[in-house]
Amino acid sequence: MIRILIVDDHPLIRQGLAGVLASVPDIEVVGAVADGALAADAAADGQADIVLMDLSMPGMDGVEATGEVVTRCPDARVVVLTSFAEQARVLAALEAGAVGYLLKDSEPDDLVHAVREAVAGHAPISPRAALALLPQRGRDRPRRGEELSPREREVLALVAVGLPNKSIARRLQLSEKTVKAHLTRIFATLGVYDRTSAALWAQRNGLLDGEDV
Repeated sequence: MIRILIVDDHPLIRQGLAGVLASVPDIEVVGAVADGALAADAAADGQADIVLMDLSMPGMDGVEATGEVVTRCPDARVVVLTSFAEQARVLAALEAGAVGYLLKDSEPDDLVHAVREAVAGHAPISPRAALALLPQRGRDRPRRGEELSPREREVLALVAVGLPNKSIARRLQLSEKTVKAHLTRIFATLGVYDRTSAALWAQRNGLLDGEDV
């Protein structure tokens, strides 16, 4: 059973999401709260596998709340569910520790699929949010990874030699959630959809040349 905590300051949205998710046999809604501070407290009891997190809330916003949840409840996976697809918001949420980023105009079936993907260790992200992460220069693909940060290059290089997320996290002294967040942006930046394609991109574009892996 997948246990979900809903975080949104709009009562109708909380109720609507709870209704949609409660109708799915393998999902249980264990709570629904209205702000980030309550989310961190509710997640701290360890009852939620997935925290569906709104971004725009009074008091503690969704980005700050994501960081609090990840710190206080490392086993919970935060999936942002918001109306905003701007690059800055997407990046801020992923850097705070969210493993997924969905938009509120998603179909119910897509939401359920994303929840299951997050539980399975993947990083579900809305196509529009992923598009916001792509380079702006005519949506060109980066050459030799110049659009990637140094840390993202390190993560990608280790993916390219076949290391799983757990080993990458240990090697770079990161959490697995942070590794997954880096991979989400790497995939979006390179225009690929899985780690195999990312590894092939790295090999074909010489990312491993001179990298200490």
